[in-house]
Amino acid sequence: MKPKLFGTDGIRGCANSFPVTPEIAMKVGMAAGRIFTRGAHRHRVVIGKDTRLSGYMIESALVSGFTSVGMDVFQFGPLPTPAVSMLTRSLRADFGVMISASHNHYADNGIKFFGPDGQKLSDAVEGEIESLMNNGLEDDLASPENIGRAKRIDDAQARYIEFAKRTFPRRLTLENMRIVVDCANGAAYRVAPTVFWELGAEIISLGVDPNGMNINDKCGSTFPEAMCAKVLETGDDIGIALDGDADRVVMCDETGRLIDGDQVLALIAQSWAKRGDLNGGGVVGTVMSNIGLERHLKTLGLNLSRSSVGDRYVIEKMREGGFNVGGEQSGHIILSDFATTGDGIIAALQVLAVIAEEGVPASEASNLFVPAPQILENIRFTKGRSPLTDEKVLSCIEAGEARINGSGRLLVRKSGTEPVIRVMGEGDDEILLREVVNEVVAVIRKAAA
Repeated sequence: MKPKLFGTDGIRGCANSFPVTPEIAMKVGMAAGRIFTRGAHRHRVVIGKDTRLSGYMIESALVSGFTSVGMDVFQFGPLPTPAVSMLTRSLRADFGVMISASHNHYADNGIKFFGPDGQKLSDAVEGEIESLMNNGLEDDLASPENIGRAKRIDDAQARYIEFAKRTFPRRLTLENMRIVVDCANGAAYRVAPTVFWELGAEIISLGVDPNGMNINDKCGSTFPEAMCAKVLETGDDIGIALDGDADRVVMCDETGRLIDGDQVLALIAQSWAKRGDLNGGGVVGTVMSNIGLERHLKTLGLNLSRSSVGDRYVIEKMREGGFNVGGEQSGHIILSDFATTGDGIIAALQVLAVIAEEGVPASEASNLFVPAPQILENIRFTKGRSPLTDEKVLSCIEAGEARINGSGRLLVRKSGTEPVIRVMGEGDDEILLREVVNEVVAVIRKAAA
């Protein structure tokens, strides 16, 4: 049985190794192109990417696949994932593709997919693509005169910049605000500083010198220490750190205190609820969202609805419950009034709008609740069977859950994008949590050895 290509966020892995190879990319292009060829019109697909060296290789292979089945290809170059989603709709494309491994190390890469509505594909459609890749892929190739064309779209960045700025209230300005913007040497290295600068802010830029191998390297939302240190060093008002494809954001206030996705959700929910713009009676978080967020929302008469980890699952829960705000502690913030996927720049603009309107420092606007102690550990395992199938591991997890029952939570899960087991303990008794998490981690490490 062949390994399943698709994870929780498209196809992802080490570049030039299965499943992120030129052969797979070309086949994905051929299969997806055929599935999204509907009707007699000239079909088009849009492709964006981040700054990884392997992006050139994967992009060329995808273009070959799409054009071989008669699709025209619009290539954007480096552009945030949410921009690709937006431009898929704006350009009335039949399909959208983002080449990125998000917050991962440069050696990884991936392929994310969007339907014509700018939404990420369902499991069922991904299954169709994978099935077609394994059966009859070379059927119905385009005739020589119907092979697709490829074209660079030079103003894609400018289009997204204008779109992002329109989500910021026209009555407000960022004048007299000094902002550190860390772009992780990734897809937003040009557009993010420009958005905030054109709205009036003075910008101190970090992570804007990509070389193909320094994306997410001790910078960006995965390593926010650089942003926090720069804010303290230069006395700025706030810091903004994006990840490699700019679909997530974390921030810090003027004291260098981190503002994670949970605090961003709380701030936006409180602001939108006050002006009557919050739908669904609350927000969508995930099983990783801090219980402190849930407690704070209850004081506002709002609910926290939890989904599985992954922005696609957050979006599904938002649709089901009629929510327009959702996100993850890691910084994926989905604001469906503006976008169909997580957008770090737009989320940051909503935070800045509250600060600008209320005329208060970031520390006052964003410090809305005290998070409950939360202990996180990641255990990497080699390719093969997950340690979570081991009987001793399962028994240890069950015992740990019993120990903290009623006073907290124990969550153990496999990452959907990496060969990593994530262990999270949360509750008010930090000493007990540490003991339980350490025991579980030790047994998992032994099973993974």
